[in-house]
Amino acid sequence: MQQPQPKPPLPDDDKRWKLVNATMRRHGYADHALIETLHSVQNAFGFLDEIALRFVAASLDLPLSKVFGVATFYHIFMLKPKGRHTCVICTGTACYIKGAGALLDGIHARYDINSGDTTADDRLSLLTARCVGACGLAPAVVLNGDVLGKQNAATLVNSLEALD
Repeated sequence: MQQPQPKPPLPDDDKRWKLVNATMRRHGYADHALIETLHSVQNAFGFLDEIALRFVAASLDLPLSKVFGVATFYHIFMLKPKGRHTCVICTGTACYIKGAGALLDGIHARYDINSGDTTADDRLSLLTARCVGACGLAPAVVLNGDVLGKQNAATLVNSLEALD
């Protein structure tokens, strides 16, 4: 019978790693716990950095490529720190036809960021989603969890400027 491999040491003495380790331990360090473990890391630290991805891969005995692949496949995972405010622009068919591209262009022109980026001052993160379920409000935006409908670049930028 093969002996289980020793688990890698925690990256540092930060107590948040103990929460992540508890998630993996609860699932017996099984590979099927990958998504839940990544959620645990993101909940603890706010995003998934290279150290975290390597730690999870070693702990669950998975290739780093698989861990990175899962982390980049699901839009809920962030590989960079999130801004204080989050703007998600729907790029589903109805929203795209009604002007989602113009919304992205307007934010890029004002803040010089693209989807997946955060402003240099960490004030705003911009994301896109294939559908936010508000097709009747197209083009729709989710700003800090609130759905804004029938947006245009000017109204969206005004809403972003009004944030703290």
